[in-house]
Parts: sequence; C-alpha cells; structure tokens
Amino acid sequence: MIEFSEIQNSYYFLPLVGLLIGLFGTMLGGGGGFFFLPVLTLLIGVPAQTAVITSLVATLPIGIVGSLAHYHKRNIDINIGVKFALAGILGACIGAGITSIISAHQLKISFGIYSMAIALNIAVDTRRKKQIEQNGTIRQDLTVFGKNVRSSFFGFFAGIITGTFGTSGSAPVLAGLFSLRLPLKLAIGTSLLVIVSNTIFAVGAHFLVGRIDLTLVIFLTAGSIVGALIGPKFLSKIEMEKSESKMRYSYATVILVVGVLMIAS
Repeated sequence: MIEFSEIQNSYYFLPLVGLLIGLFGTMLGGGGGFFFLPVLTLLIGVPAQTAVITSLVATLPIGIVGSLAHYHKRNIDINIGVKFALAGILGACIGAGITSIISAHQLKISFGIYSMAIALNIAVDTRRKKQIEQNGTIRQDLTVFGKNVRSSFFGFFAGIITGTFGTSGSAPVLAGLFSLRLPLKLAIGTSLLVIVSNTIFAVGAHFLVGRIDLTLVIFLTAGSIVGALIGPKFLSKIEMEKSESKMRYSYATVILVVGVLMIAS
C-alpha cells in the first residue's frame, strides 16, 4: 500500500540526512540503507514495519546510481556479485515474511543485536588481516568451492537482513566480500551491485504486505541521489592501502553505536 504522510517540520532536514547517507553509503559500499531504518524509527517516529519498506524504496536509487558510478570506475566484480545476488533473492523473500510476523519491539531488538554482531565480525576480520600482513604470512588461496560456499552463505544472509530490516544488507555482504579477500574498492563497488538486486526483490515482497510512505521517500532521496553521485568520485581519490584498516574500524564502530541505540530505544 502506498501513502503520503502529512509533512512535518522534522522532514525538512531529511534531504541533508539523505545526502550524507548517499555520500558515505557509496563510499563504504553500504548504499546507506543501514542508516535509514534508525533515522526513521528513532528520529521521525515512523512505525517499524512502515519504516522497513520505506527504507528499502529510499535505498534503491542510491544503489542504482552508486553501482553505475562504480562500474564506470571498474570497481565491480560481476562474477562474484551475481553469486551473492542469486543467493540473496531467496533470503530477501524469506526476510519479508519474517517482518510480517514479528512485533515492532522485536524488530528493533533483533536489528540491534544483528548490528553489534556484524560490527564485531568486521573488527575481528580486520585485526586478523592486519596481523597476517605484519607477520608476513602468506594466506592460502581459497578454492573455487570455498568461494562459492562463502558467496552463497553471505549472500543468503544479506538477503534475509534486507527483507527483514529494510536495510541494504551491506554489512554481511561486505563481511563476505572481505572474507573472499577482495580489495576494498572492489568490495565496495560489488557490494552496491548486490544491494540493488536484494533491494528490488525485497521491495516486491514487502509491497504486498507493507505500507510505503512516499512523502518520506521523496525527502530522503532528494539528497541521497546527489550524495550517491559524489561518493564514488571521492573514493577514487583516496589511497585505500593506507587507510583501509581505519575505514573498516570506523565502519564497525558506527554500526556498533547504531545497534546499541536501537536496543536502548
């Protein structure tokens, strides 16, 4: 169901929020959807189930614009992206079903726990990678079977997260891509491609049971599309080799804080 809510004064800062989310979402490979749900529920007071589908629709333009920009920068591994996306389609449909049977309170708590777990996973993986580099240890190459298993697992999990929470599912996607040892820029671009696929199918699944607030979507995407266009250009000028670990730790910290806020609310 589609609705247009009455414009409130708090809506006028949403384009700025969207700009920042679109900018950093395309720079970090998250599409920004992870932050739409907390903004809508904690700051605007939108009911959790409505916030989920509204977040998905608002995330889609960022993913599309960001993916195209990263494709032109050659920051996308199509082969790996397709494997993640195929597994994510099934997960997105299952996630949409989960949202329809749990309460708003359970949704917030679950999102908070998920956020904290993903933050810990990224921090541990980053620390392990740094230790291996310092010790000069050569990491054993993954087999084709191992890559396919990881792609399917993380892709499926990301789809469930997208369908359940209305976020981009970027955290498990990035965690999976990092585990496949993709360079950060390539992981960011590929992540956005997977997010677009997951979001499209999650929107389709939610459309039959959810309520989309197009007023909020319009205000959010007014800024997020601009941010999505700028993000990849900024990323191309950054020397990732020197700042990759710091960016990973920063991303994990932000995710952890969001998780705590969702549980505390």
